[in-house]
Amino acid sequence: MPRAGVFLVETGEAAWLSTEEVAQRLRVPAKTLAVWASGRRGPRFARIGRFRRYRLDDLLAWEEEQLRNGGGSTITAKEDG
Repeated sequence: MPRAGVFLVETGEAAWLSTEEVAQRLRVPAKTLAVWASGRRGPRFARIGRFRRYRLDDLLAWEEEQLRNGGGSTITAKEDG
């Protein structure tokens, strides 16, 4: 079930997000996603007409890759429990 405020277009088994939805999720301007796309960086996307659409599974995989390859501490938050 998607979180409130996130509209997912479901096609078969894939959930697709718009550029605006991805920008909101990543908390970056939509223009940043456009720059990443033109430089072949950022999350994988499909061009559907004149629009970029992002599969949720691809976005989640990209986020995990950024976390693995990113800087900062390797200490993970402890789960309450």
